[in-house]
Amino acid sequence: MYMLNSPEYTEERIQEALKTLYIDRKNEFHELSEVFLGKKKLSETPNWKEFILNFCLDVGDSFKTWTGQKPPSATSPQKALTILRQVGNGMNSMNKLTHMLNISYNLSEEFKEIYKRLK
Repeated sequence: MYMLNSPEYTEERIQEALKTLYIDRKNEFHELSEVFLGKKKLSETPNWKEFILNFCLDVGDSFKTWTGQKPPSATSPQKALTILRQVGNGMNSMNKLTHMLNISYNLSEEFKEIYKRLK
């Protein structure tokens, strides 16, 4: 869990914020999990919520680079392509791809807000 392993997050508060977020955004988590994991792997992946949240945090972080709020790193192009390939796998329109990116970004921002309020 790359983004969740950063020093700004603690495990206890991650779990509490994730639990709170999941209550209100269960449908969004399931929609993203079907895109990334499929129904079969969802039952085989014990930390699927953390996996989805981590991806959402990656999208949120990349958005800052894409919009010029943060300077690009050496791996920014690879990260952007990886995100687009993961989201775009099986998509047949730009609208669906954008919809998934919007869901990811919104979950990321809501998680950060909930996490911040738990202090």
